[in-house]
Amino acid sequence: MSPVYPFDDSATARAVVDARGILTGWNEGARRLLGWSAAETLGRPATSLLADESADALGRPQGDVWHGTVALRHREGRTVSSWLLAHHRPSPDGDGGDWLVVTPLENRARPAEDPLMRAALAQAPCATAVYDDRLRLHGVNDAMAAVIGLPVERIRGLRIAEIGGRERSAELEQNMLDVLKSGVAKDVQTYLRTGGEDHAHAWLARLAPLRDAEGQVRGVCFAAHDFTEQYLARERLQLVNEASVRIGTTLDVTRTAQELADVCVPALADFVSVDLLDPPQHGGDHHPAELTAPLGLRRAAHRSIVPGSPEAVAKAGQLDQYPASSPHAESLLTGRTIVASVPSGDLEQWLAWDKPRFSRVQEFGIHAMMSVPITARGTTLGVAFLTRYRRPDPFTADDALLAEEVTARAAVCIDNARRFSRERETALALQRSLLPRTLPPTAALEAASRYLPAARAGVGGDWFDVIPLSGMRVAMVVGDVVGHGVQASATMGRLRTAVRTLADIDLAPDELLTHLDDLVVRLSAEAGSEGGPGEVGATCLYAVYDPVSRRCTMARAGHPPPVMLTPGGTPRQVRLPAGPPLGLGGLPFESMELELPEGTVLAFYTDGLIESRERDIDAGHRMLCDALAAYADSLDETCDRILQTLLPPGGAADDVALLLARTQGLPASRVTTWDIPADPALVGPIRKQVGEQLDVWELSEATFTTELVVSELVTNAIRYGSHPIRLRLVHDASTLICEVSDASHTAPHLRRARTFDEGGRGLLLVAQLTERWGSRHTPDGKTIWAELSLTGDG
Repeated sequence: MSPVYPFDDSATARAVVDARGILTGWNEGARRLLGWSAAETLGRPATSLLADESADALGRPQGDVWHGTVALRHREGRTVSSWLLAHHRPSPDGDGGDWLVVTPLENRARPAEDPLMRAALAQAPCATAVYDDRLRLHGVNDAMAAVIGLPVERIRGLRIAEIGGRERSAELEQNMLDVLKSGVAKDVQTYLRTGGEDHAHAWLARLAPLRDAEGQVRGVCFAAHDFTEQYLARERLQLVNEASVRIGTTLDVTRTAQELADVCVPALADFVSVDLLDPPQHGGDHHPAELTAPLGLRRAAHRSIVPGSPEAVAKAGQLDQYPASSPHAESLLTGRTIVASVPSGDLEQWLAWDKPRFSRVQEFGIHAMMSVPITARGTTLGVAFLTRYRRPDPFTADDALLAEEVTARAAVCIDNARRFSRERETALALQRSLLPRTLPPTAALEAASRYLPAARAGVGGDWFDVIPLSGMRVAMVVGDVVGHGVQASATMGRLRTAVRTLADIDLAPDELLTHLDDLVVRLSAEAGSEGGPGEVGATCLYAVYDPVSRRCTMARAGHPPPVMLTPGGTPRQVRLPAGPPLGLGGLPFESMELELPEGTVLAFYTDGLIESRERDIDAGHRMLCDALAAYADSLDETCDRILQTLLPPGGAADDVALLLARTQGLPASRVTTWDIPADPALVGPIRKQVGEQLDVWELSEATFTTELVVSELVTNAIRYGSHPIRLRLVHDASTLICEVSDASHTAPHLRRARTFDEGGRGLLLVAQLTERWGSRHTPDGKTIWAELSLTGDG
């Protein structure tokens, strides 16, 4: 709202002319000067008021301020010669703005012995002006006249808002009015360009009331102190502090580059672009001595004072070439900041080569450019390019130092982000190479899995696996290595390999975790000076499911327990003994056995799925159970639903591994068992019974091979094993399994038989005739098993 002044506003003739030259404003003072009313002038061309209606009579305004003596046409037909002061006022939307034209109507000379003037000049320590009780200019000293840059004898009688013509001039006038009314002095800080300056300065305006002999306030003394150096130093310090807070909030290269551009606009420039060198194709870093022009730079970010950044030639992500004549290439090749001015012709060669940029320079009136190399730790990363076109002042040496300081801080953050991205990509590639790409099909269960790396913390050591075991059984494992990065991924790979190796010798879950704990302790010891015992840590859950007995044995080492959904039931957490995390050493693990109805769904997961800063673990468990309760038929769809339910849109803060398994039972009709007497003469009848059973199963084509394998395994058990001895045949659509169990704990092994040996060839024959064979220890002894393929592929 415009201030209300306690004086006659008609003491100044004032008119407003828009960008088309049409009069849009006309006050009472203008009517007093020329006799025309507002109704008669508004909407008319301003040149119609000139005695010579040619616009050339005014000359061409230079800059935002114009003043001069003009012959005007009075309503009565006579000519009025008047000194005019015109200020260009830009519009907020940038559509050209308008011109405020003023001239004083009361411009009386002040006698040299004026007591008010003497008091003002005596009290003013620097550039000083005196305004009367109507806030109209009464007089100035020489210093203030130089600052104003206008003829003092012409502007006497004008208000400060009319002399300055800017919004900040009106703000100063309001403060002067406060002093005039209250009689209390006031200090005001402002930053503006006066008529006598080439660029803006910071001013401390000291406004003091001027009193007469009776103590009445008769005017205001305006003393201006130039404190630009202190102001700019404070602004630079504030910008550097702001840069340290705003730049580097994430480990994302593009985001960090954007933060650099955001900090510099509008504090340093009107438009800023950040262009980065692509990483070398074969790894490593860029060094200034290795760079040659032309240089390829990829636009990482830009920012403008104009929404949409219309000055930008390159789009985000676009690769552009910069010749040696460009400031970008010169600053990167020399390793120093390049400051250039368009009017000086510094950039003619580059702009002649780059037509699109030359077009932008002309369109926006870009006059100053500065290119600052982005370097960190001896590595050249790219360049920050700053331009000015609305700010009239060129870049100074202090601006260059400030830009270098801010860019140096950003360079470290960009380098950190790039190194993090590079390590993350390496760790993620390693992680993916170590995790199973597909889960093996088994008769025991159907499985689906998901793995998601952490959104910000880097790739961790989460893993999962499904491992086929002998006797149609299958092992399920999920684990989590403490930490993130390549080291965590490498440790995960070693643990996953160890689990598969230990699973291959059919260790019980609690025994397997004991061996795995020993391995982690050894890995911690190998860390040496970097850690010591306990440096490597992990959690793990291991489960074995037997589709024949439909029983599942599981144990865990500090890992979250699985969630189970039985057919027709509700999801619930399995109450499994926790066990210590891996790496503590010497502590026991405990297994638990469950009987699972066919079609039971088990959910194995790592803690990144249920832990969140926004909720506690119990809430995460409830959300997991609710998501699993919606299971219909597809395990893949259920995996996706669980992740969508529990994870935030931006990704999890930690790695997430999820393994869903639906159990399948093996019908009793596909399993046959015989108790074997300790008589080698009965091996023949056993072979005959096996052949008959294969006929019942319609597997007659496998009879010959199966009888040979059964004969060798049963004969070995009778000869070298202990009673009782049992033979079991199990089959599904693709595999037939022969198992012979006895009470001896001595495991068989292959040996090379010599030419004249009568024995020693049985297991070699079994190995040749089957897909695979092996032995496993049981609570009552051992079991020798062999698998035969029924698909004809083997």
